[in-house]
Amino acid sequence: MTRPIGDSSDNRVGSATAGGVGTATPAASTAGAGSGGAAPGPDPGSSRGPVLIFDGGCPFCRHFAELSELRSGIPGLTIRDGRAETALRQQLARRGYHLRDGAMVLDGEQVLHGAAAIAWLCERMAPSAALLHLLAPLLGDSRRSQALYPLLLLARRAALGWRRLPVDPDASGAPLRVPTRL
Repeated sequence: MTRPIGDSSDNRVGSATAGGVGTATPAASTAGAGSGGAAPGPDPGSSRGPVLIFDGGCPFCRHFAELSELRSGIPGLTIRDGRAETALRQQLARRGYHLRDGAMVLDGEQVLHGAAAIAWLCERMAPSAALLHLLAPLLGDSRRSQALYPLLLLARRAALGWRRLPVDPDASGAPLRVPTRL
């Protein structure tokens, strides 16, 4: 039996075959940096295409995700709004992958998080949108992606602050306040 990604009947993320529970080591990341990485994932033998999980509360993230899905040229790429899909977000968080630390790509047996997820996408793009033409070579190199990803997280943090949304949708408390001067 195969279950869709985010099915609440299983702690794993991705499709699952009945009977076995896969394990994965969470990506190492520094707090707030979202540098992330790849780890073995939950989806052995899946024929599905890659899935980009993004923060739908961030206008930059949403625009990038929508362009990636529609115009990146990555076969079978689908996008999921991690902020709106609580069950999926919580399944990933239980395994150590937090939306607050950046986007994620589920690709077969791998979960890529943060800079590694964006580098993975950009390495595979055959973009038809002007923004993707700029970002693909810039972030397609994993070293450059690691170096620049904290700036993307800062832009995301500012956009969420202006919208009065918390950086971490699972955190309790008041929304993030962004200082008016940097």
